[in-house]
Amino acid sequence: MIKELKEFLFKGDVLDLAVAVVIGAAFNAIVTSLVSDVITPVILNPIVNALGVKNIAELSWNGIAYGSFLAAVLNFLIVGTTLFFVVKAANTAMKRGKKEEVEEAPVAPTQEELLAEIRDLLAKEK
Repeated sequence: MIKELKEFLFKGDVLDLAVAVVIGAAFNAIVTSLVSDVITPVILNPIVNALGVKNIAELSWNGIAYGSFLAAVLNFLIVGTTLFFVVKAANTAMKRGKKEEVEEAPVAPTQEELLAEIRDLLAKEK
């Protein structure tokens, strides 16, 4: 049972998933900081101040606090857009790698071509 667990845990897919989760968490921290420390002060604070609030989290309408929700939506849009471009770049790189791989791979002769060569060699020997 321990051997099976070891095989499962050290399979490439599980390790790739673990790395993706860790990188995703770090990436989320970066984007959250970008939204709260850069975008909110530069873009949203003038709007928030015009509405008479000091912090976006204080925005509310009839008791519904929608400021934090707006920040989360903005965070999601930035993460989604960034991931879209990262995945698109990775797919493009993989396609280029496959094209190069296909171009470099030697084409093996078909069975008919090999038999024709053998036939021609036997004919020359006679």
